[in-house]
This record gives sequence, C-alpha cells and structure tokens, in this order.
Amino acid sequence: MPAPEPPASLPSATGPLASALTRLPRPFDAELGDETRAAVPALSGDLAELVAGAGGSSPYLKTLIETEASWLPAALDDPDGAVTDVLHDARALTPGDLKAGLRQGKRRIALLTALADLGGAWPLERVTATLTDFAALACDQALKSEIAALIRRGKLPGQGPDDVEAAAGLVVMAMGKMGAHELNYSSDIDLICLFDETRYDPDAYMEARQGLVRATRNMCAILSDKTADGYVFRTDLRLRPDPAVTPVCIAMEAAERYYESLGRAWERAAFIKARPCAGDLAAGAGFLDTLRPFVWRKHLDFAAIQDAHDMRLRIRENKGTGGRLVLRGHDMKLGRGGIREIEFFTQTRQLIAGGRDRSLRLRGTVDGLAALAEAGWIPRDVAARLSDHYRAHREVEHRIQMVHDAQTHKIPATDDGFARIACLMDRDPDTLARDLTARLTEVHDLTEGFFAPDKGAAAPADQPRHDAAFDTDVLARWPTYPALRSQRAARIFEELKPELLGRLAQTPKPAEALLALDGFLAGLPAGVQFFSLLKARPTLIDLLVDITGTSPALAAYLSRNSGVFDAVIGGDFFAPWPGEAALRASLSARLDAEDDYEHQLDAARGWAKEWHFRVGVHHLRGLIDAQDAGTQFSDLAAATIAALMPRVVAEFARRHGQPPGRGAAVLGMGSLGAGQLNARSDLDLIVIYDAGGVEASDGPRPLAARTYYARLTQALITALTAPMAEGRLYEVDMRLRPSGTQGPVATSWDSFRRYQKEEAWVWEHLALTRARVVAAAPGFADDIEAFRREVLSGPFDRAGVLRETAGMRARIAAAKSPGGVFDVKTGAGRMQDIELAAQAGALLRGNAARDVAGGLAGAAAVGWLSEAEAGALDAAHALFWSVQAAARLLTDQTVDPDEIGQAGTAFLCRSAGAGTIEALRGMLEQAYGRADDIISAALERETRDEG
Repeated sequence: MPAPEPPASLPSATGPLASALTRLPRPFDAELGDETRAAVPALSGDLAELVAGAGGSSPYLKTLIETEASWLPAALDDPDGAVTDVLHDARALTPGDLKAGLRQGKRRIALLTALADLGGAWPLERVTATLTDFAALACDQALKSEIAALIRRGKLPGQGPDDVEAAAGLVVMAMGKMGAHELNYSSDIDLICLFDETRYDPDAYMEARQGLVRATRNMCAILSDKTADGYVFRTDLRLRPDPAVTPVCIAMEAAERYYESLGRAWERAAFIKARPCAGDLAAGAGFLDTLRPFVWRKHLDFAAIQDAHDMRLRIRENKGTGGRLVLRGHDMKLGRGGIREIEFFTQTRQLIAGGRDRSLRLRGTVDGLAALAEAGWIPRDVAARLSDHYRAHREVEHRIQMVHDAQTHKIPATDDGFARIACLMDRDPDTLARDLTARLTEVHDLTEGFFAPDKGAAAPADQPRHDAAFDTDVLARWPTYPALRSQRAARIFEELKPELLGRLAQTPKPAEALLALDGFLAGLPAGVQFFSLLKARPTLIDLLVDITGTSPALAAYLSRNSGVFDAVIGGDFFAPWPGEAALRASLSARLDAEDDYEHQLDAARGWAKEWHFRVGVHHLRGLIDAQDAGTQFSDLAAATIAALMPRVVAEFARRHGQPPGRGAAVLGMGSLGAGQLNARSDLDLIVIYDAGGVEASDGPRPLAARTYYARLTQALITALTAPMAEGRLYEVDMRLRPSGTQGPVATSWDSFRRYQKEEAWVWEHLALTRARVVAAAPGFADDIEAFRREVLSGPFDRAGVLRETAGMRARIAAAKSPGGVFDVKTGAGRMQDIELAAQAGALLRGNAARDVAGGLAGAAAVGWLSEAEAGALDAAHALFWSVQAAARLLTDQTVDPDEIGQAGTAFLCRSAGAGTIEALRGMLEQAYGRADDIISAALERETRDEG
C-alpha cells in the first residue's frame, strides 16, 4: 500500500554515516561502552566510538544496539537506504506479522535516528521527520488492517474491499509535534480520529460508528501495547472534542459543530499543526478546510495573546513549572524559557495574523518563526535566536529521552544523571549547565514580554486619574453598550480606560472628544477583539481618538467595521499609494484564494473597506491632500470593478456559458471617469457588449446574446451593491446609458456607436467627455476609447452646444438649490457648474480631456473663455473639491460648522488651505460669485454673438 504522505523534504545524509559525523558522544560508563562496542565487531573507527559512546551513556540505546547488532553495520553504511527499507518492509507486513514487524521497524528507526543525531550527521528536522514518517506509516498500516478485518466480517455497512485504502472514511489527524513533523525521540503521538459520516446510510450510522470506534481502539492497541518486542508508539486521543464524553472516533459533522459552537482557544492553536496522516487523507483535508474559519480568524486576533497567556499560567500552575529558574530538574518543555514558550510565542502570532496572511499558516515551529519574520511580525534577529534556542532545546530533550526511552522532558536532578546528558552531547557538564541556563533565560526574556508586558509593574501611586475631568453620566453608560457587556471585554476595556481618557484629556476640547468616543463605543457591536488590538498596539489609541474626534462619519464606519484597523498594522498602511494596476493585482490575488463565489464577494468588500479606510485616514491626518484622495478613491473603485468582473463572468458562465463574442466592457462615467471620487461617491456606469454576431451562449442554460448581457450586467450590479456580511461595495447609477432608464441596461457595441453618431443628445456627448473603460478585454477597451475620441473630435455646432449647456445649467438650478455656503456641489458658480463648463470646453475643442483643467483649457483654446477666466474657474473648482472631499469624510449631510466640532472644523479648513472657518466662508462666497459671473458672462457673450 502507498505511504499515507510523502516524507518531508529535508537534507539527506547521502553515503555512509561515518563520512557525515561531526561529533561523537562519550561513554558515561566506559565498561558498558566497551560491551556495546564489542556487540558490533564489524564496526571500527568513529562508528565504533559512536556506538560505544551511545551505549555507554544510554541503557536504552545499548539494548537496541545489541538487539540489532546484525542489522546495524549495513544500516550505518547506507542510512538513507536503511530508512527506505524499514518503511518498505512495514508497508508489506501481513496482519499476522503486524505487531512484531512494526515494533522491529520502530527499534531500527529509533536506533538509526539516535546514532545519526548523536553523531551530528542529521539535523534536527531530519531526525524528527524520520520518526514522524514512521509513526504515520505505522498508524496507516494498523488502521487499515483493522478496517479490512471489519469489512471482511460485514461490520461496516456498505463498505467493500475497495474501501480499505480510504479506511472506510476514517481519518487519523496527527496533532501537535506529529502534525508538524516534529516528533521528539520518545514522544507520545497525539491523534484525533474522525470519520466521514456521508459514506454511510443514515440508518446504518450507529452500526458504522460502532465498528469505526472498535477499529480506532484496536489501532491504538497495536501501536501502544507492550509485548516481548516492545511497543511502537504510545497514543493519546484526548485532544478530540470533549474527550470525557465522546467516543474515540467521532463523525466529522459532529466535530465541526463542536468547534463552531464550543471550540476553545487552545484547540485553535492545536489545529495549526493538525495534519491528516493515515486513513482517508482526502476527507481529512476537507475537514481541515471546513475548520479554517475556526482556526484562522478574518481579522487580526490580538485576543489570542491573552488566551495563550492564560493557558501558560494554567500549565505552570498544574505542572508546578512556574517560579525562578533552577536548572536541575527543570522541565525543558514546560518550564521557564522552555520549548513550549517558543511554540506558544510562534503559534499565538500565527493565530493573530494568519487569518489575513496565508503565508503564516505553517505547521513547523522554525518555519513559522521564519515566516513571521519575513512578514514583519517579529524582528529577524528574534526569529533567528529563538530558532537556534528551539533546536538546542530539542537536542537536549532528545538526549534526556534517549537514556531510558522515557517520555520525560526534565533535566536530571542528580550529578550522575546530568553527566550522562553531557556525555551524550560530548559536553563538559559545567559548560553545558551555563549554556543551558543562558538559553533558557534568553527564551524567557524574549517571550515573556509578549504575553505579559506589564507583569510585575506596579502603577505609580501618583498616576493621574482622568475620570473626574469628564462627564460622569457619559462614563456611566459605557458598561451598557453591546461591546462592553461581556466580562472579558469589560475587563480589557478597564485596563485601556486610563490611557484612553488620558489621550482624550490632551485634545483641545476633551468634553467634545469624549462625546465623539462615546458615539463610537455605542456603535461598536463587539469589543473583545478590538480592545485586545488596542491593548496590544497602544499607538492606535491616538489614531482612534483622532478619528472619533474629527470625523463622526469615519468613526461610525470604524465602529461597524473595526476590522479595518487590521490594515494599519497588518500591512503597508503608510507606504506610497500603489496605483490602480497594483490594486487590481492585489484584489485578484485575494479573490483567487477563495473558491466560493459569495466568499469572493465578501472578500472584495473586506479588501475594499481596508483601502477605503486608509485613504480616509491619510486625508484626515494630512498625509495626502484632497486631490490625492480623489484620485485614490477612484483608483480603488476602478480596480475593484476590474478585479470583480472576471469573477462575475465566471460565475454567470457556469450556468449560461461563456460570453458570446468579445464580452462586456464597463465604462466609468462622471466622477469615476474623471478619476475623482470622494468617500461617499456613487458609481456612474455604462455596460457595452460586443457579441460579434454570435446569437446565443452555449452553456447548460443558453441565453440569447442580448438577454445574456442584460442579466450579466444585473449580476455585476448585484456583486457591487448587494449587502453581505462585510456590507456593500458601492451604490451604482446607470442612468447615463443610451436612452437613460428607458434603454436596456447593457448596450451592444453596434447600437452604442450608432446611437452616439446619430441619436445622442448634446448632454450625452458632454457626458462622454468623462467616460473611461475600467474593465474589458484589452482590444475591446482600445476600440471603445478610439471611438470615444472619434466622436469627441466633432465637429460640433458651437452655438448649439453652448445653448444646450445654458439650458442644462438652468434645469440644474431649478431642480436643486444649494444647502448653504458649504454646499459646494450644486448651484450657480459651484462645482457642478464648473464641471459642465469644462465638458462644454472639451467638446468645443474636440479633445478627449476628462479632467476639469483639460476641459477648461479647451474652452480657452477655442476662445469661449479667456486664459484668465479658465484659470480662475480651475482654481475655484480645486477649492470646492478640497471642501467636498473633506466634508464627505465628516458627514453625509451638508457641512454645518456648529455640528462638526472643533477638530472637524480644523480639518475642513486645513484641507481647503484656510486659516479659520470664517476665512473659508469668505473664500467660498467670493469664488462662487466669481465663477458664476465668468460662466454667465461667457454664455451671454455667445448668445449676443449668435444674435
């Protein structure tokens, strides 16, 4: 039968072991060493010294050497071949020979790995992987032997001989060190046994479960029973769900329900290393995939730090491993600075960030440390030092276990016992003691601060308390908020509260800042994860206070989507803007990681929210100006559509076939086309398709081309607008399509060209000046842009264009009056008015400029505006945009300085380059009047000239 899993890819010691030796153990008892050497007379030189040192210091190894004396010389001459032969022989065992054969295999693997380890010929990873690979093979052989017997006896309903290879749906999950290919020398093997209940008829479920439970018990007995030949591995099944009341083998569906509803933090950590090792490996991999959301949280999980710290304290209390470091009798696994400290440090950081970063989902401890360093979660030197200490600790652990094949991790308490360990390592006992003490101490120092940074630090007696400086009624209602109702959230928040209030006290208007924070807390649905994040990263408190005190709208957004704070510390939050192409590639990679369509839509929402949040924060903090913010919001929207469109098409094509012809193109119109969006912009879109003469799709449920693209467009709109777990992406407006709301939602390429050439109104040509393809096949996109330029090249009737522009201006003014001086968008001389003039300028000039500055330059070039007038309008539009971009971060209503608070007012003025709000008011009123005068006069001049 094939091996359950190929061996790990590890350094190989090719050739005779003698050529790879780098050290030799010394015999603690010279007489026993001589006896061991004499037991294998075929060995000489370093190999003879190797077995003498091993047997003279380890009674267990002496017994193994004497038992396998006839096999050993050839094995040492070709250790790789010897391992291969042991695995091959184990696979070929018959049921009657299984117990004895596996025990012989274990003896030989244990002996060979011990000698290769003691001689420095194999690195730690090869030693532990060889032990692990044999353990997995032994599990697989023992399990399938029992399954085959049950099937022969008819005890597994519906299963036949062909089902033996998949163990009738039963999988053995290797946990802990076995799952990570890190078994120690005398390790128990931690297993969870599950079965795929879908293989069995519901009426036969109980009978099948009874048989599979029996198979699991018998497998464990084959491995762990002590016979005259010894044992294979001690097995431990206590990591399964609720082991006190559940059978040794449980259904996958029951296990899934348990972890979803009752799974604890330590079980999440345990499944980092979980790996199917025997039986139905495919079912095991599927089970791990379903468990992925339980193990790897979507957002940064800083609550895992406290969970891990609590586990450490419980272990110390239960095992008596706390207190100061005393080397003799110290537990290398559970004690201060031991192996478990490094594993907890690694696994906890993996749990924190592994939900966002798949590169951190590694089973091995050293591999995990390297990945964390590569991703910037820990310093590289810390990863290197902990990796070195981990390997050194494991080496000492192996020497301790080699003496008597005992599952112990404690350094011998006696001088003789410690001397044996030193002899196995060819070290001086005193030097070894000093080295061990230094390593254990450094591991403790490197890891303890991560779990308990404030441990032992007493608060100063004169530490200021800020509660009295704030409205006690506000503070008193905090415990009633949803985010603070759980005991754990309340406890973490109480630890944060002095720091929060202290930061609020430092703001220009503390009472105002308190009310802003109060609004944020009131809208926060859950608190443990968010408060844990703030506790782990106190610098984020400044950002939180800044956001809540400046932008209630952004704070409300943050309270509903607190996970976007992950981006601040989980990526290049303050790096230069990557641009539209890089954003599209980033989102595409994120979507590629999701198999399910709805998961892709949700992933797109989470991704877009983080980037949206970044742009808002950068603008709020003055890292970018309003113009940059507009460009970045536009890049984000265009990249989102471009990355989502292929997924929408693929999902639609699954039912209705591939798009006929060249497919569909999405045009961004209005602000998206011009590359300037604000934080609350809708998206104006047009969809054009080119069926290329193909009448229908060819899928399972084919559709006529026109119907196909109409429904595909609706699917795209749904993908962008549907509310899901992560919210919605954008609101979409398609009224700019040919014939407006009366026309089809998707327009054919032929119809679009004919309409623009023969039927389009002037206002539709004005709108075309800002059109931009944001998603399409490259050739199709090029054709659309070429046609746009052709249409806009004219010629156009100048008088007709300006007459229509004046009419549109009047209709807009009649439809909506400005909402005050800070409503910069709609009204005479305001943003929309200037944009309309710019579009008219672009049309008159016959150029393809999408931006306001380009359109106004066109108006000047044809003589409709003077250079000075065009410059004044451009400057006014830039001022208005700076106010609009800032205002939409502050509120979804027209800005009222009396309502947005001091910090909001300061941000609004800073964005517009005004010293005070009154100065800004004056700047706006003057700019409105000047712009209105310029546009009105230009239109009137044209009317007089025409007359």
